[in-house]
Amino acid sequence: MFDCFGAGQQVTQVTFGGQDWRRDPETAASMFDVFTVMRQLHELLWYLTEAQTLVPGGVLRLDVDDARDRTERHTQSGADQLAGFDAAGYRLQVGALLGRVSDFVRTPLGHPITDHRGADLVQASFRGADLRGASLRGAYLIGADLRGSDLSHADLLGADLRAADLRGADLGTSIFLTRPQLEAARGDARTIIPASHTRPTHWSKKRRQGPPT
Repeated sequence: MFDCFGAGQQVTQVTFGGQDWRRDPETAASMFDVFTVMRQLHELLWYLTEAQTLVPGGVLRLDVDDARDRTERHTQSGADQLAGFDAAGYRLQVGALLGRVSDFVRTPLGHPITDHRGADLVQASFRGADLRGASLRGAYLIGADLRGSDLSHADLLGADLRAADLRGADLGTSIFLTRPQLEAARGDARTIIPASHTRPTHWSKKRRQGPPT
């Protein structure tokens, strides 16, 4: 399922004042360019809003609040400014801050932390694995077997979960997990997800007896 994090409505209703590229084809190219940037900004807003719930106070929280306010201001920019915005550079900047938030959440857990950042884990087997506090940021977990795994406080920012098997897995406190990631994966009624998320409708609702198969 494609999720634009609300960027589409922002572009059409705010940036372009209600214009529709289907009725005004001459605006299409500009609108699509702006949408590409806006979607990235709205995704960052999603992460930064979650980060605010993870950091109670202190300097780090101030940095998160500042970044969120700054990102919100960027979304209010005009079409020309947005089209020329260095979205890739800004993502790197905010990503570094989110990395600090991730370390803040995961470091005090009191057990060895697995680092799989950016790793190629396509079809890897993690069935029943202890991945508490693991960094899976940007990891390729396409088709990976994560049945019954414990992903408590694991950092899933940007992890590719297409066709990953999450049946019976615990993602209840995983951080930086998005709806598109869940929609792209397989799960069931035993998969624990954060309270802020909605269980994908295509996941199995049947509770099986015994270990996941």
